Amino acid sequence: MANAIPATHITLQELVRLQADARALKLPSARPVRSRQSGLRQSRQRGRGMTFSEVRQYQPGDDIRSIDWRVTARRQAPHTKLYEEERERPVLLIADLGPTLFFASAGAYKQVRCAQLTALLAWLALWAGDQVGGLVFNSEKLEVLRPARRQKSLLRLLDQVASLQHRSDSPPAPSAANEHRLDTALAEARRVAHTGSRIFVISDFMTVTDTTTSLLGALARHNSVSAIRILDPLENELPPSGRFAVAGPDGPIWFDASNTAFQRAWREKVATHEQQLADCFRTSGVQAATVLTQQEPAAALRILLGPGGRIG
Repeated sequence: MANAIPATHITLQELVRLQADARALKLPSARPVRSRQSGLRQSRQRGRGMTFSEVRQYQPGDDIRSIDWRVTARRQAPHTKLYEEERERPVLLIADLGPTLFFASAGAYKQVRCAQLTALLAWLALWAGDQVGGLVFNSEKLEVLRPARRQKSLLRLLDQVASLQHRSDSPPAPSAANEHRLDTALAEARRVAHTGSRIFVISDFMTVTDTTTSLLGALARHNSVSAIRILDPLENELPPSGRFAVAGPDGPIWFDASNTAFQRAWREKVATHEQQLADCFRTSGVQAATVLTQQEPAAALRILLGPGGRIG
């Protein structure tokens, strides 16, 4: 219904039920693989993976960096270490539930969409046999859950997502500290993430800074990073006319959409932020996509992941 009041928050039980919506989706691989499946199954393809397999006598074409010099010296003939490629990979979900996500003019609040997208991606990763972890934060707390391949760990992640949503009728009060919460979470992600991780940053990116760009770039150098931006249509374009109220920490804030000067100032502010965000994603080298508050998250992910298996 077009005039329905947007949902303000979502419960743990509802996040758990989203596994039914996730069954029709497929989480993309960070890189192309030759085996049919990823996850727990190991390929018999030999390569420089993480699991040691055996040592055998050197053969032409073997990577000289894999020579086992101790065995070579003992047997007086070159021997090479062999590895089995591991197909299990850590998936890290960074969920922003900060003050700017307690808002929507249509569909559901941005924090609800963030929670739903986090849950869908978590279920997808677990069913693919991957380790699932996350960093969930709001204006007051940052919770870190290291990647693990257990449903119990996934449920702990979803419980944090449900718990850290803002539930009051009044918006959370803004503060200077809130402007750097995303950067704090990204800095922590650098410490937690293992090389080769699949990382999803789910946020409205309203508080992006120059530091955000460098932190995303540092993560993207050794991992596959996707930024999923949650956007309300009112944030990009005001209605052509009418007086509207937006809830603020000190009460409603009224604006007149028919005011030409106000419209011009709004468009300039939006254009500046959009350019800053585009520069951030391009410079850091992350894949970026947008989900609108009026979109159903499962349908949006189906489009974003697509048959090619990449968010772009």
